[in-house]
Amino acid sequence: MNATRLTLAASLLLACTAAPLLAQGPPFQIDDPVPVDFRHYEFYVFATAGGTPVEHDFAGPALEFNWGAIPRVQLHAVLPWGTVAPASGGGPTRFGLMDAELGAKIAIFKETDAFPQIGTFPMLELPTGNADNGLGVGKAWFKLPIWLQKNIGKWLLDGGGGYTVVPQTGFRNFSYGGFLVKYSISERLELGAEVFSHGAEGDVTPQYKSSTLVDFGGYYHFHDPNKQLLFCYGRNIAGLSENYAYVGLYWTWGNDKEKSSTPGDFMGQQANRLGRH
Repeated sequence: MNATRLTLAASLLLACTAAPLLAQGPPFQIDDPVPVDFRHYEFYVFATAGGTPVEHDFAGPALEFNWGAIPRVQLHAVLPWGTVAPASGGGPTRFGLMDAELGAKIAIFKETDAFPQIGTFPMLELPTGNADNGLGVGKAWFKLPIWLQKNIGKWLLDGGGGYTVVPQTGFRNFSYGGFLVKYSISERLELGAEVFSHGAEGDVTPQYKSSTLVDFGGYYHFHDPNKQLLFCYGRNIAGLSENYAYVGLYWTWGNDKEKSSTPGDFMGQQANRLGRH
């Protein structure tokens, strides 16, 4: 998938609960190790939803921008507005700017016939949201993952995981990770499924226990292959009751001398391993 990864903004609700600290990867929660092509760009307009018995959280409208700044390195930014809606009796519903995200995806090893591509995508979450209203953590926090990817014909496999560091009272550091399988059905449609798990995220968060989810989604390519619709929905199969949803529109553009791959563009991946999945 030619995407960086989208993450939901985390939030802190001191009186009650907090919004989720979910992993990244539009439309899935698993990410990939393949940066945007050099001198190419990506832009998303998207919305996400997630919920547990404690709270329902929504991000949207949200904006994501990715830039192939140098070969094998992508710079990444997300600016989300969102809503936190505690369960009945848990406090008022709040809407506003949430924590912004900056990141850099770095390709470490390129894919070969025998080995997968390996990369990392560290992220810094900035405390731009109002923590008192539950729209931000109140301190900077970090994600430190390692991702792998392998192409097998029309199939694409992504997997890996990482560790989240949240130096805030009521939150915990926790691990996350999973495995994603995608298949190119036609030039217009690609579908995938993932298993994604995360640890307990803290006593003041809706994800106060660990959970494992199964998500299904994909990509619809419009007549212009540089424009796509992304979608995903899933829910837990173990641990804390939880669901996840994503819908977004995607554009990519760049220097015509560099091949621009798009989310789910398997031909682009095969032709240029510096392209995205």
